[in-house]
Amino acid sequence: MSQTVSLPVSLPLQHVRRFARYNAWANTRLYDACAALPQADYMAARPSFFGSLHNTLNHILVGDSIWMGRFTAQPATHITALDQILHTDFAALRSARAAMDAAIIAFCDGLDDAALGGTFTYTNTRGQTFTDPLFPPLTHFFNHQTHHRGQAHGLLSQAGAAAPELDLIYFLRADA
Repeated sequence: MSQTVSLPVSLPLQHVRRFARYNAWANTRLYDACAALPQADYMAARPSFFGSLHNTLNHILVGDSIWMGRFTAQPATHITALDQILHTDFAALRSARAAMDAAIIAFCDGLDDAALGGTFTYTNTRGQTFTDPLFPPLTHFFNHQTHHRGQAHGLLSQAGAAAPELDLIYFLRADA
């Protein structure tokens, strides 16, 4: 009978898996706060890079779709612009967000140290092909989400909503 030996997971792999879960946690909190807003306030034009809370949340999903397509070698060919509106209503966007968060967790959980230390090849939105190490773009992927969630957080405040705590430390304390 063969015995499976479980090797300890490296710190970079732990980091990526933790950030996948943090991402889902923060998105859930952000979407819960948005759900409490009146529709008009949620959709309202506001001074921001993407012009509204709804558009900002769409952009985060656009970016995630592009990068996950690259990471999994299944390009998101339905994405044509970084400001593309993938879902015009909140419920559909929230459902797509939850599905993407589950896919991100599954992808990160499926990585091992060899994959995380390896490379991947993708074609960017300008048609240029690159081969990059996986770990730095994966950390960029999570940083991009955090950056735009911060913008959405500010837009919630502009709408007069109670913006939730999204800092990683709150997730770590909740997860402990």
